[in-house]
Amino acid sequence: MITPYDCIVVANGSFPVLAEALSLLEAASVIIACDGAVGSLCRKGFVPTAIVGDLDSIPGDLRLRYADRLHAVAEQDTNDLTKAIGFAVASGLTDVLILGATGLREDHTLGNISLLLDYARTLRRVEMLSDFGLFTPLLRTGTLTSKKGQQVSVFSPHPEVEIVNTEGLRWPIRKRTLTSWWQGSLNEALGDTFTIVLSGGGVIVYRLFVD
Repeated sequence: MITPYDCIVVANGSFPVLAEALSLLEAASVIIACDGAVGSLCRKGFVPTAIVGDLDSIPGDLRLRYADRLHAVAEQDTNDLTKAIGFAVASGLTDVLILGATGLREDHTLGNISLLLDYARTLRRVEMLSDFGLFTPLLRTGTLTSKKGQQVSVFSPHPEVEIVNTEGLRWPIRKRTLTSWWQGSLNEALGDTFTIVLSGGGVIVYRLFVD
């Protein structure tokens, strides 16, 4: 079971069908929607606490219905997901789960995943959940929970970051920089936890769900 968060941010990618994701949405006290995700949220019976973005993608009827919770950010130097995360930070929220950030357009998916390390610098905890697995950014040495045989991938958007060591993975990484995204992918957990020892910088860890 994934530990609850104090805020869920919903982006305008594939709306989740995973039962656990929907349960987390139902239990969420705060749901921040990127403007393009409002329609999907409403069709599934969820009500956003706040709607953030440049507001160019929200249908007119929903714009009227939720006029009291629209937060327009006009600048175009960041995407709507980053604007929503910024709103969460400004609201004092510290533990954020991101849904709907993958699927549909691959360029959006890659961009959203790469932003996790930026978000991790301003939030106590941030993760991105898809229907297939969980992305977790690590800015320093960390230990993550797992199940034996669970597929694990480690991505380093910044190739100057050295992975000093890994413990608990079938194919250990020893004193290596990952100069391409594929190089740390398709590993496997040996037990209930695994550890990644970093020299600095940060990596993004993906854990595929297992039955």
